[in-house]
Amino acid sequence: MAERVSRLSTVKAAVIFTTSQCPMCHTVTSLFSELGVCAAVNELDKDPRGREMEREVARRLGRAPPVPAFFIGGRLVGSTDKIMSLHLSGKLVPRRHIALNFASS
Repeated sequence: MAERVSRLSTVKAAVIFTTSQCPMCHTVTSLFSELGVCAAVNELDKDPRGREMEREVARRLGRAPPVPAFFIGGRLVGSTDKIMSLHLSGKLVPRRHIALNFASS
């Protein structure tokens, strides 16, 4: 399952693992959209292997629940708290042709 999560996390520059009923997932997915980022969204509760992927994402994050989980450039960035912290500090900035870039401090 680790290979599947790794593969899915690189289908686009920005990838979000969510569940369809998660309010925080919706909020942060909307933030990416407002920033002009077209992220790949993987709704784990709608995938036949979603439970297994959910366990793998939780293992990588080191916590449960594992959603939302954000990958940028194939690298796990974190969950909502990390994304919002980056956004509020101005370090999460959209770039043309690249989903997101972390602005240097």
